[in-house]
Amino acid sequence: MNILETLYENKITFPTLFDRKVVINNKKTFLFGPKLCGKTSIIFNYLKENDENYLYIDFDDFRYDIEDLSELQTFITKNKIKTCIIENYINGFTLPNIDTLILTGLYKSYIPDFSYIKVMPLDFEEFLLFDTKHQNTTNSFNSFLKYGNIPEIIEVKDYKKINRNKELIKLYDANQNTIEILKILVKSSGELKSPFWLYNILKKNIKISKDFFYKTIKDFENNNTIIFCPKFNQPNAVKKIFCFNFALIDIVSYKKNFSNLFSNMIFLELFNQNQEIFYLEYIDFYTPHNNSIVLSIPFYNTLQMSKILPKLLKYIDELKINKITIVTISNFDTLYVDKIEAQIIPFYEWALGK
Repeated sequence: MNILETLYENKITFPTLFDRKVVINNKKTFLFGPKLCGKTSIIFNYLKENDENYLYIDFDDFRYDIEDLSELQTFITKNKIKTCIIENYINGFTLPNIDTLILTGLYKSYIPDFSYIKVMPLDFEEFLLFDTKHQNTTNSFNSFLKYGNIPEIIEVKDYKKINRNKELIKLYDANQNTIEILKILVKSSGELKSPFWLYNILKKNIKISKDFFYKTIKDFENNNTIIFCPKFNQPNAVKKIFCFNFALIDIVSYKKNFSNLFSNMIFLELFNQNQEIFYLEYIDFYTPHNNSIVLSIPFYNTLQMSKILPKLLKYIDELKINKITIVTISNFDTLYVDKIEAQIIPFYEWALGK
């Protein structure tokens, strides 16, 4: 029996999976995004509902080589297969002519007539749906905050969760320099640090070329492992750095910076809505599409707010701001900034109602 016959006959036993907000609606679809963010589970949900006559191929499967798939088109035609899934697609592979073709990869590979779906880890609303262990929103939020947002982390035993997040970093590359670049980027989450500054810090500790460093950063940016938030109307200004999984911040350093982690959580909730997001001086996030400002103040206090207030008044006038939200850990309140009612709200309430 050849490889294609083996893959075709060994059908997947689909696990029970909750639906994601992201669904496949186009017969030619490319799903891309960071590792372990849930691309495969989205495909499994699609196959359960749409087609029994499918062929599932994973280029990361060590048991066969791409050369073993050289007769793919002939095999598909002979067996009248309607759906082909190719996970971890490699650019240059000749795609079959078939009714439904779904690809996945870390990076968006531009292919004519394909639609593209950006897949990120769970937002908090999805996390609540997946998290059947905890009985209330507060306990789920505490787990989300501590262990992060990748779908599989919910099913991992608590005492193994931190180690699983450590393994996640190592999954990215066998090259130790790549891992060191990822670590320094994750450590900088929520901060304003230029790639040039980070390179000069890193080269003191490891031997690394500038070309390799910048290419690796670009790769991480292209697959949304690392996301850069620009300053509004200043494209050349230093960008804020954010990580696709905020729990990794505590994995790469014993130095705790809860404010950065909390800010990263808020950023991802906004990012998952496909909004344009910017920062401003003293302002964490500005979304022009709805003239809204979001402030990350986990432990709200009036002294901190008094330092921000003059900037808020300035931006209300300049940018025609009509909504201000202050996201906290547990505070509920309202205050007026000029004539705008600013809502002070816990993350778990904001994330479910935004």
